[in-house]
Amino acid sequence: MVRQAVRDVRTAPPPPPAGPPADPAVAALRAVAADLYASAHAIGELMLEVAPAYLSDIEAADVLALLCEEIGEPLKHGLAARRYAMSGDRRALHGTVL
Repeated sequence: MVRQAVRDVRTAPPPPPAGPPADPAVAALRAVAADLYASAHAIGELMLEVAPAYLSDIEAADVLALLCEEIGEPLKHGLAARRYAMSGDRRALHGTVL
């Protein structure tokens, strides 16, 4: 059971569709989502400059609380962006940005 849970967590998300969507509204929404992911990655890189990857989330939270307050980002979102910048896995942002 644990092995299956770990496998489910480590399974890569499905790749984006290969071709452009026929509907222009869908294409516009995908572009907006791509912009959100890019900005979350940039915020995550900033968080990594302040709290390097070797720190746990608990240790990073102590360091990042002031930065998140200064930039107007909730700490939960800052930590999620940091995890996204480390892993590149969009699922790290689940429940925060998208």
